[in-house]
Order: sequence, then structure tokens, then C-alpha cells
Amino acid sequence: MSWYYPKGTLVTDTAELVISPEQAGWQYSGLHVANLSAGKDFSLELTGEEAVILSLSAKDVTVTVNGEKFTLAGREGVFDQVSDWIYASVGSKITLSAAKGEVAICTARATEMFPVVYTKASDVVVEVRGAGSASRQVTNYATPDSFQAAHKISVCEVITPGGNVSSWPPHRHDGIDGCVANNEEIYYFRIGKNDLPHGDSEGVGLFHMYTVSGSVDETLTIKDGDLYVVPEGYHGPTSATPEYPMYFLNVLAGPAETRTMAFCDDPDKHWIRENWKTQTQDPRLPWTSATPRKR
Repeated sequence: MSWYYPKGTLVTDTAELVISPEQAGWQYSGLHVANLSAGKDFSLELTGEEAVILSLSAKDVTVTVNGEKFTLAGREGVFDQVSDWIYASVGSKITLSAAKGEVAICTARATEMFPVVYTKASDVVVEVRGAGSASRQVTNYATPDSFQAAHKISVCEVITPGGNVSSWPPHRHDGIDGCVANNEEIYYFRIGKNDLPHGDSEGVGLFHMYTVSGSVDETLTIKDGDLYVVPEGYHGPTSATPEYPMYFLNVLAGPAETRTMAFCDDPDKHWIRENWKTQTQDPRLPWTSATPRKR
């Protein structure tokens, strides 16, 4: 069994990538990646879903939500800067247009209604986690601590410099065998190259996933644009090869009434966190901010 979707396997007539809860075999989390171009708008009605909309590589994106227009300044690429973003509530009708570039529409099945919210890039919380070769950047778009006006969805992105690992120690949030946290999680990967602003087809990374039961235990070569769904089990490390930084967009949602991103470490690896107390964080981080990266 594998929950791996290589780039190109989730293409539809209207989007570069679509993974619905039904396709993933679960109940809540979904993702659309729209590749926009002049005269080619993308439209979506959020039937029973809420959404977080953020640019991956599009700039000056016109976003219409229920007739109200917003402009996402966006970014040249995921390795270039943090994006501004929009929260859209259950039942919203969304249209996106831009001259070119990719936009992510992260979705979660939900029932509670909240107002549409636009958030500037400068208001997005960026933090560096871990230490040593496990240093990575976490950009908190709609996480429970950074954004409360949502029902089910949580969204963040992670940048791992070349030669480093993230999702470390391995952890899970599947509600199985004593782990009270329960979230479905999507990993959408982009692989960079040195200081390029966006993904590059040349690079590769690695992703390790294993379940408590042992039914799944795999380490995969990850390429730019690949996707992995995590319905259960420990995941990590996610490894960026030297000179090829790794980006992943995480979309999480689950049955809990209160949004959470809690997790349970693999008990055999929890001690690793203690080591970070005597290590320094990677000076290459933070990788991105609200302003374009200097090259």
C-alpha cells in the first residue's frame, strides 16, 4: 500500500492537481493547485468546504469570493518569499485570475461559517524550528495558534535547506493506539535548486512513512510537484538533498471540534529533541520572509 501520488497523476481538465477527500480515502482534507494564465480563470464552489487560498508562483492574482474582489500580491515562487492569503468560508464561490503562475486552494470539509479574511504577507508568522541538521522554517498561514477564524482547516508550509531534514523526530496524529490527536494531512512537495525562486524538475528529496501496525513502511524518492497523503502512521524524516532545498505545503483537518496540530512522537526517537538544546540553528534560516529573497 502507498499513499503517494507522483506529479501528473492528479491532473484534471481545470487544474494541475486535485485531491479530494474521496480520492484520498478519508473525510476532510483536500487540495487544488490551479495553473493560471491570461484568459484562463479558475473557478470553484466550496460545497460543504472551507478554504485557504495562497499563491505558489503567481503574482497579482485577482480573487473573487462571492462577488467580492481581492488582490493577492503573491510571489514568484515558494522559495522566494511568503505569500499573502485568503480564508473563504463554507459555500463560497471562488474565481481566480492572473497572467501566469500557480495558486493553491487548500480545503477542508466543514459546517461552521466564518467571514472571508485577507491576510498580508507581513502578518504571517514565520518561525525556525529544530536545530542543527534538523533546522527548518515553518510558515504558519492558518494554524490554530496563528488564525482562529476557521472550523476545521489548518495550513502551513515548511522549507528545509539542502542537506537538512524536517518532520523529525517522526510523529503521527492518527488517533490510533493512544495518540489522541487525529488529523488527515496532505504533503505537497516542491524541490528547489540553489537559489531558484520556485521548483525545479532536476532535484529530488526523500520521504519516510511507517504505520504503527507495520502495514506500510516506505521511503520514497520525492520529485518536484509530488504529493503524499497521510491518513495514519509516523512520518519522517523528510530529507532535502544537498543543494536542493525542499518545500512542502501541509493541509490538515480532522474530526475534533477544536482545531489542533498536536502530534505523538515515535517514542524511540523522542530523545532527539533534547539534543537540540545544545545545537545551533542553521544560519540559512529563515529562508523566506514577506519580502523577496535576495540572490
